[in-house]
Amino acid sequence: MAMKNDSSVIEFILMGLTDQPELQLPLFCLLLVNYVVTVMGNLSLINLICLNSHLHTPLYFFLFNLSFIDLCYSFVFTPKMLMSFISERNIISFTGCMTQLFFYCFFVSSECYVLTAMAYDRYVAICKPLLYTVTMSPKFCSLLMFGSYMMGFADAMVHTGFIITLMFCDSNIINHYMCDIFPLLQLSCSSTYANELVVSIIVGIVVTVSGLIIFLSYALILFNILHMSSSKGWSKAFSTCGSHIITVGLFYGFGMLTHVKPSSAGFVEQGKFFSVFYTNVVPMLNPLIYSLRNKDVKLALKKTVKRITN
Repeated sequence: MAMKNDSSVIEFILMGLTDQPELQLPLFCLLLVNYVVTVMGNLSLINLICLNSHLHTPLYFFLFNLSFIDLCYSFVFTPKMLMSFISERNIISFTGCMTQLFFYCFFVSSECYVLTAMAYDRYVAICKPLLYTVTMSPKFCSLLMFGSYMMGFADAMVHTGFIITLMFCDSNIINHYMCDIFPLLQLSCSSTYANELVVSIIVGIVVTVSGLIIFLSYALILFNILHMSSSKGWSKAFSTCGSHIITVGLFYGFGMLTHVKPSSAGFVEQGKFFSVFYTNVVPMLNPLIYSLRNKDVKLALKKTVKRITN
């Protein structure tokens, strides 16, 4: 993909999260701690899944990919975001901006598809337990993940490709801490109608299809649970789905709050605030949610610690 267009802008200035001096140091420290916890949490979960054979199941294969995406996701913009607190002018080249936008779209879309695959996995595990091993075979799970990454790649290519075609003439100051679609559209001196239409179509299709699959999966799970006579079955079903429901709720909830198109300066600042939760807090919480609520992960952690100490 050619990272060059006919605009006169060759670099952008990222305004960062806030321009209030008294908040710079506290926010830098807070987000640095968040970044370290995100990296360590997701790396630890990835290592636990790799090192413990009893976690080599479809559920943890998907969880491995979710942690991998969150880990890579945090590398895309957090280091640049932290630099904005300690640099006088946080500059990013046109090529760097487009690269950041591409990987941001790629990992967000891929995570959306992975969460959808995880919902289908829970549906098969609870509603069709006898067919689970056959249905969720290693080959099928690998195909699901390959498809997730390929569709994420296609979405990112389309978004980035349409942004590259825009003209950026005068202003090069992005009112954000990263290169996102709407802040870039606001800077363009050419028509953004096609870009907005593409964003609406792609996001609409992704959210509708994935949301429908997740909703149907859990509707069928709930229907199945209501027909269970054993309270133990209820408990097991809720425990296996609880972590995923929380993760989906956080991802889609903050995603919707973040990507609703801002129409005023106040909404831009509000969008940046929600974006921090979407891009920083959610990737940090995912490994904690699955670790604190999951007996298998706790057991794997104990075994790994025991193995290291011995």
